[in-house]
Amino acid sequence: MTDRYCVFGNPISHSKSPAIHAAFAAQTGEAIEYTAIAAPLDDFTGAWRRFTAEGGRGGNVTVPFKEEAFRLCDTPSQRARRAGAVNTLLLGKNGLTYGDTTDGIGLVRDLTRHGVNLAGARILVLGAGGAVRGVLEPLLAAGPASLLIANRTAEKAEALAADFGDLGTISGGGFGAVVGPFDLVINGTSASLAGDLPPLPDDLFAEGATAYDMMYGAELTVFLHWAAEHGARSIDGLGMLVEQAAESFFLWRNRRPETEPVLAELRRSL
Repeated sequence: MTDRYCVFGNPISHSKSPAIHAAFAAQTGEAIEYTAIAAPLDDFTGAWRRFTAEGGRGGNVTVPFKEEAFRLCDTPSQRARRAGAVNTLLLGKNGLTYGDTTDGIGLVRDLTRHGVNLAGARILVLGAGGAVRGVLEPLLAAGPASLLIANRTAEKAEALAADFGDLGTISGGGFGAVVGPFDLVINGTSASLAGDLPPLPDDLFAEGATAYDMMYGAELTVFLHWAAEHGARSIDGLGMLVEQAAESFFLWRNRRPETEPVLAELRRSL
């Protein structure tokens, strides 16, 4: 019997999740069908209910529905509660909806795959929106020396840092408060989509530092271009996408796929 899964978003036609999970299924021998569903902007919950009523077992959730997915869950995970968002849904045999967020795990695994040592690192995270909130707990669990959230609106960054203050040395402020150097700078803003660059000092990076953009594309983002010009190693977010998908697949099927061959094929297709 083939189990049904999907990714919900709006828009969603650009999603690479169906290709990723089809590759995971072929690799592991799991019998699944994975599709993309454009949920109505005003009725994500209805879309999930209809999908499960028709036999759906689980789903991924992307923009703009992660917060709504969190609210519909009967049982969100602890890390989902921290993030206030869910990107992975699972319908239990008891009919309850379970939710988790795998974005932070995906980010940390991709950084680790690239040999980035988070323990004792000085980390700067740009942005204070949902994408950043979803990765802070795993980043802090890795034991950095410090983590600074910088955002155009300083108060939002300060509030976000306060929410996670019990997990490690974390602070927040405006872009004007950023004083380097940092070992790792993560861009979690949407500036890359518009080809913009947050206002950053030229001495941002420590020697041997890494710049990571959660966005990805066939070419380096504006942020990664700038980082490379200032001496940092540049990594885009394609690996994060594949790694978070692998964690979702594991939550659904209890099988952990190999990510390297899937990531390599995805990179060739860009």
